[in-house]
Parts: sequence; structure tokens; C-alpha cells
Amino acid sequence: MAIRQQDWSLQRKGVIDQERHKERVKDAIRKNLGSIVSNESIILSDGSKTVKVPIRSLDEYKFRFDRHKQKHVAQGDGNSKVGDVVAREGQPGNGPGKGGSGPAGSDPGQDYYEAEVNIDDIAALIFEDLQLPFLEERANKAMPARTTRFTEIRRTGPFSNLDKRRSIIENLKRNAVEKGRAQVGGFKKEDLRFKSWEEDIRFESNAVVLALMDVSGSMGEFKKYIARSFYFWMVRFLRTKYDNVEIVFISHHTEAKEVTEEQFFTQGESGGTVVSSAYKLALDIIEKRYPPNDWNVYPFHFSDGDNYYSDNEEAVRLADKLIATCNLFGYGEIGDEGASSYRRSSGALLSIFKEHLKQQHRFIGVRIDSKEDVYPALKEFFGTRGIKV
Repeated sequence: MAIRQQDWSLQRKGVIDQERHKERVKDAIRKNLGSIVSNESIILSDGSKTVKVPIRSLDEYKFRFDRHKQKHVAQGDGNSKVGDVVAREGQPGNGPGKGGSGPAGSDPGQDYYEAEVNIDDIAALIFEDLQLPFLEERANKAMPARTTRFTEIRRTGPFSNLDKRRSIIENLKRNAVEKGRAQVGGFKKEDLRFKSWEEDIRFESNAVVLALMDVSGSMGEFKKYIARSFYFWMVRFLRTKYDNVEIVFISHHTEAKEVTEEQFFTQGESGGTVVSSAYKLALDIIEKRYPPNDWNVYPFHFSDGDNYYSDNEEAVRLADKLIATCNLFGYGEIGDEGASSYRRSSGALLSIFKEHLKQQHRFIGVRIDSKEDVYPALKEFFGTRGIKV
């Protein structure tokens, strides 16, 4: 008598295929993060859209039985041996569409399809390796984040917390003792059991991020878009991973002012540039509202590097003061789209900062010349370093 063993993995083929599809989607997202992060449909939306990601289709190999034993394409004559050259690139092969040298190309392409992915899933992959650098414990703790955890069973409580399973067990036990038969029915008050909970308190160190953006006349559409792309993901990252991080928005041209989040992301460009005005306002806000003894402070500034010449010395002095005051100071300089290699390497303010602040390990300067540079800038500013609480 033959015993057949059933392969239960066949019963789960749909689930296995789904998991494989999810992994392929994640892999495609990781390979395209540079372009996804700067995708206009995301940046200009309210952050609740889905994104289409191109994924190569995956065909499964199948065996087909040929009853007539006919010869097929690329089958050979049976006289081939290891090392024989079947066909070279540019020469016709045994199958249709193989090789050829036509101007339009005759080789078959790979099939791709677009998978719709929720922006939250993309954000999870973008943020998985990011954190606030040099985060330290401070004297004052922020308002604790509270979660509910059931820890005890009681005989009294609100019916919304009734534990049905334990109540049925108690009813069975009482009926078995009183009637000699374990059965459900005739519930009494003494049978009821209720869940009790306590609040699980988790403290986080205070932290504030100051977002500074140049809105002068030299910040054209491309530069403005790059700055807003970075800050869009920065704000989402902070609000996703931290419960008690405050964000202050500062825009500046020749003068700086604190603005609302909506104004920060929609304000147009005009006027000249005096960078020191933004740094002075940031230092004033820190001194009045976020003393460094009680707060982790992170100022980030984006500009095109064009500054009023006589203001450069003051800008460096205030930047040095910010570095001494804060956990980390980040400066991002945005170049012109499609700039030459010479212009890419000669950013005005960034070059000055790197020359005068090169000994400061809590200063990070980056250069952005294309949309694909936004994601590396995020990783550079929020990469793993320093103390993590």
C-alpha cells in the first residue's frame, strides 16, 4: 500500500506568491528611493497619496509535455558539447527576435508593471535607518507618551472591560460545584471578571528642530522645490518617529522671521540675501524658548549659497555659535539644475563654511544639484551617529 505525502506548500501558494510580491515591491522601492523622495506628486500633495513604482514582472517556468516530440526553436540537433558557441551578440540566433542589428533593435525587452504603494510604506523604508543625531538626556522631560496595558483581572469594573472568556470559566466552575455538572448558564454577579489596566509611561528627551530656508530672489523654482522636498520628508520623519519633537519654521531674505508651517511651504521668493539674519533669529528663539540645558536643538538651513558679501564673516561667526549651542547644525546648499562640474564644486557659502568650520564635527554641509541628491542629504543629516536615547 503506497502512502502519499501531500506537499502542503501547494496549499499556501497564493500566500507565498503574495509575500514574494511584497518583497519585490520593497526591493524596487529601495532601488528607486532617490527618485521617489523627490517625486512631485508626493511633495505637492497632502502626503496621503499612493505612488506608482515600476517593478519587473516575474514569470514562472513551466514544463510542457509534447506528445508528438516535435523539434522546437533553439533545441539543437543533439550533437552539441560543452564549450560550443551557440551565437554571438549582434548575430542571428536560433530563435525569433534574438540578435540582429536593425536600427530600432530587435531583441525582446523585459516586462515591467507599476505597483501602487502607499506613501506610509515608502516612508517606513526611508526612515528605517534615520534618527536624530547626538540625542542626549536633558534635565526636563517632555510630556510622556501614554499607552494602555491590561495587567490585572478584577471582580468589578465597567462592562466595556468585561473578560468574557474568564467569566464563562468562572460560571462553569460554579455550576460544577453547585449542580454537579459543568455547564454554561445562569450567570451571577460573582461569575463576572473584568480587565484592569494601567498606563505605560514612556519618557522622551526634549528636542526642537529649527527649519531655516532662504526665500530670496535667487531661489528659483528648482531650488525652492529642492528645499521643500527635503523639509517635507524631514517633518514627516520627525512626526513619525518622535512624539515630542517641536519644529520651528524660519524663512529669510535680507530679514528673517518665524512663520507657520503653511507659510513656510508656500511662500514665494523675493529680495536679497543676508544669512546672518536667520542665524541671529534662531539663536534668539533658542535662548528665549529652548535653553540647551533642557532641550536637544537641531537647526537646519537650506540656501543657494549666494549671500551679501559683507555678511559672510558675520554668518560664519553666528554659525560657529550655533554649533557650540546645539547638538548638530546642518547646512544644505542647492545648485542650479544641470550645473557644470566646476559650478557644482564651487558653492560660495558652503566653501566658506567648510574652510572655517572644518574642525567642527557637529557641523554637516551638503551640496544638492539634482532631485536625486535629496535622499542622500537626508541620510547625511540624520544618519546614525552620537548618542541614541
